[in-house]
Amino acid sequence: MSLPSAASSAAARPQLTTDRLVLRPWTIAEAAAVSGDGRSAQWADDFPADGDRVIAGLLERHPGWLGEHGHRLVVERAGGLVVGSIGLFWPPTGGSVEIGYGIVASRRGLGYATEATRALTEFALGAPGVHTVTAGAELSNPASLRVLEKAGFRLTATEDGVARYVITDADRPRR
Repeated sequence: MSLPSAASSAAARPQLTTDRLVLRPWTIAEAAAVSGDGRSAQWADDFPADGDRVIAGLLERHPGWLGEHGHRLVVERAGGLVVGSIGLFWPPTGGSVEIGYGIVASRRGLGYATEATRALTEFALGAPGVHTVTAGAELSNPASLRVLEKAGFRLTATEDGVARYVITDADRPRR
């Protein structure tokens, strides 16, 4: 299975900007570097984390995840370093899409995960046909649970050590 070219892939996906972050599309070269244990001067010292390696491998098998609503790298605006990744597991099913995220250990506790989750959730809920964003977090990871709660998600269930969260279009704060 071939992936779209880096130029067409990046052009098709808008980057999202928050106060402190840029959520920009992965490139094919970055996914290959992460999968192949490469390094970039644009990466935080502890990027990629295990979850980023998993996503890089999945991008090779699911080229659609490189589309407009696909996975993004989390980049600090101040220094331009990649500090994590976030993405939507596209396409939606019945108007629902799942979000997943990870921030490297050296940048945890700064609110980056919440900031990125809010931005990508807002983007997802603005996509045609999407009215719900879901997420799962292990009960043994209280920081991830707090991220979802701070981002406005509601706990809907816990099962097998995983908390399931949801936010709908109706839950969004109106501006």
